Amino acid sequence: MSQLRIAVLNAAHQDENTTRNFRRELDASLAEFDATDGTVPDDFAYDGAVVTGSRSSVYWDEDWMEPIKEWVGEAIDRGVPFLGVCWGHQLLADVLGGTVEDMGVYEVGYSEIDRLGDSRLFEGIDERFLSFTSHSDEVAALPPGAEPLAENDYSNHGFRKDRVFGVQFHPEYDTKTARELVHRKELSDERLESILGEITESNYQRSCEAKLVFDNFLEFAREVKRADGVVGDEATGDVSAVRGSD
Repeated sequence: MSQLRIAVLNAAHQDENTTRNFRRELDASLAEFDATDGTVPDDFAYDGAVVTGSRSSVYWDEDWMEPIKEWVGEAIDRGVPFLGVCWGHQLLADVLGGTVEDMGVYEVGYSEIDRLGDSRLFEGIDERFLSFTSHSDEVAALPPGAEPLAENDYSNHGFRKDRVFGVQFHPEYDTKTARELVHRKELSDERLESILGEITESNYQRSCEAKLVFDNFLEFAREVKRADGVVGDEATGDVSAVRGSD
């Protein structure tokens, strides 16, 4: 099968690390769009879409977010598989009817996260895993009908609804990205030193297990593509139901 065509809605305000990280992790033909200037694809001819993190909040009244939400909503209605990371996780939840709120604290650094049961997105990942986190907003209420996939003491860290997946953590981060982000934040000297002390090669290697969410999402998108090619309008978000027709 030819390489998947994936739309990447980059909401990171032109942070070069974001482009580099997602190009490294997504083994697909990527079409990247600068979401922060309201740029969206002209059509929906993609095998999947990814929404990145951002320093903005989903509930802010910013003009650039409206066309993003509109395109994402229509793409979801058309059956395009989605993966959202951090802000993208929150945006997808918002578009699907969930609630995003300021959680009153800032989770940052390498965090332990617990899987909740078996999940297509988390295949091959331990029940408790490590990943880098950076967020002060959370998906406080999942979209109606969504399944929680992961969590820790701070917040929900993953959900699925039909063909839409979101993760709050940052599986794409490398140590360069993590260090640069922490230095940009307004942290006490003590907390800054503590978090920088966590950004080690050892913790990075441990966190690489979480990168499987990208491979799993792309494999899911391939299965959806095959299933839609076989059963057309009868395809559902649960591609396991049509694997026998592959």
